[in-house]
Amino acid sequence: MALYPLLRPLVFRLDAERAHRLSIAGLKALPAARQPAFDPALRMEVAGLSFPSPVGLAAGYDKDAEVFDAMLGLGFGFVEIGTVTPLPQPGNPKPRMFRLVEDAAVINRLGFNNQGQQAALAKLRARRGGGVVGVNIGANKDSTDRIRDYAEGVRRMAPVADYLTINISSPNTPGLRNLQAGGELAELLAAVREARGSLTTNPPVFLKVAPDLDEGDPIRIVRAVVDHGIDGIIVSNTTVTRPPLSSRHRDEAGGLSGMPLASLAMHQLKAFRSVADGEIPLISAGGIASGHDAWNRICAGANLVQLYSAMVYEGPGIARTIADYLLGRLARTRFSTLAEAVGSSA
Repeated sequence: MALYPLLRPLVFRLDAERAHRLSIAGLKALPAARQPAFDPALRMEVAGLSFPSPVGLAAGYDKDAEVFDAMLGLGFGFVEIGTVTPLPQPGNPKPRMFRLVEDAAVINRLGFNNQGQQAALAKLRARRGGGVVGVNIGANKDSTDRIRDYAEGVRRMAPVADYLTINISSPNTPGLRNLQAGGELAELLAAVREARGSLTTNPPVFLKVAPDLDEGDPIRIVRAVVDHGIDGIIVSNTTVTRPPLSSRHRDEAGGLSGMPLASLAMHQLKAFRSVADGEIPLISAGGIASGHDAWNRICAGANLVQLYSAMVYEGPGIARTIADYLLGRLARTRFSTLAEAVGSSA
């Protein structure tokens, strides 16, 4: 992984999506590696799960549950596969993924391209290693009943997931974000709760929301989450807004992630923290590219953090680098464990 800075110019000569597939193939060819041991001071207990490091891989990289063990072996504290939908779907027309190198960002309009839940189910059933692996669930683009899709995904994927994420925040499936609205959100979460009630295994369920919210949305969403027994909120997905950007790809349609998302993601994390006040766990995603970023999110109220776009620019070793930074930073504080730092600056 130390070789990544040397390899990056070669990787960046490839189309972004082709480079992504090449990286998946390379990881599948590597010998299996166990998740490294982390200092116990980094451990986070969230929704009944024990995370050895708070630094996780966000959904979008390992869409079809192909390399979750490899990513754990590279130093991620947990991995979220998906988004997986009930039926396979090809996603949106290519090209649909763009590096904004000058901005340390990515724009994608992939559209939940995946091999479907049955394919992911088979791979997750064959898990041999340990570690925390979550499953991110979505709805098919042409579905006539998206709420039913989510309920079906909960029932189908729960037996193989350490946690489930209900993803209603992607901007690349038309109309999907409408499920964040008041009445539809309540209906969705009620269907999820009913689906959970039919299960013999009942992993924690998180709700993933968009960063593009109105001022009153966090309090409404938190109330709905608490009322329906959802275990946490992931704040947030990519944004459709466009801060000033330098790259020639800045006007491409899709969700923007990476460094330009950082301030908006932090703003929304603080908004949700002020409403939730520690009542429910928060997972922060968006624009996290360093140990300093991760530390600030944790102190602002995040129990866990997730990244993806930063790995494009820094390589997969970034997860262990951030974990090491957090441990060193922790040693310079009054806290004995990282969990004690959660919300300390909120």
